[in-house]
Amino acid sequence: MKEEGCRSAELRELGWSAEEVRVYEELWEYRQRWGAINLELEERQLLRKAEAALPRRASSGRGAARKTLPEKAHHRWLSFHLAAMQASTGELGLEPNEEAAWPIILEEELKALEYYEPVLGLPDTLKAKLFLPERERWATEAASLGRVLNYDFAAPLTALKLQGPTSWKPLRGDAQAGATDYPVLEGETATSFRAQVRREVFAFTRSTYPSIQDSDKPTPPDAG
Repeated sequence: MKEEGCRSAELRELGWSAEEVRVYEELWEYRQRWGAINLELEERQLLRKAEAALPRRASSGRGAARKTLPEKAHHRWLSFHLAAMQASTGELGLEPNEEAAWPIILEEELKALEYYEPVLGLPDTLKAKLFLPERERWATEAASLGRVLNYDFAAPLTALKLQGPTSWKPLRGDAQAGATDYPVLEGETATSFRAQVRREVFAFTRSTYPSIQDSDKPTPPDAG
């Protein structure tokens, strides 16, 4: 089971030295028992290096394959609310040169997740709540730059709950669940707002999610 779990044999086949494989086995077993929080940076980097080198396992009858990022609940929750906003563009009466601020915020948040690829386990999803006030701050800034329409943020989730039980929360949190303010921006203002949000979202994503705080992935040029 040790070989199957930590995949030492596959690393040997990939050319890893006996010493590298031995260290990997020890770190893998430690993480399985105690988690990665007490591991040194170099030790976590070695585990990530191994995971990046190993091919993804095909799912077997004994268990499901590891979920991809778009399959994880937090990503699906953001995508659900974004899709609902995009579907309502026509009925809200946006002009051809206008963009709504909330879709811009969610689009950039999803891009940052897909770039940095946090694990989105429990430690990450607990920290994701810190985005609630940040989204409100960005939306408030947008309201000062354009006009404000009304959008029913609660309606998509209410409709979803009619189809079956769900644990998903309101996008704006319980305190702002009934808010309807929906800023929209024109042309260049929308472009400038997106660039600002992108920079701040990428930086906040990198510093907020525990699973990527030690990532050595560089900031994208357009988010620096």
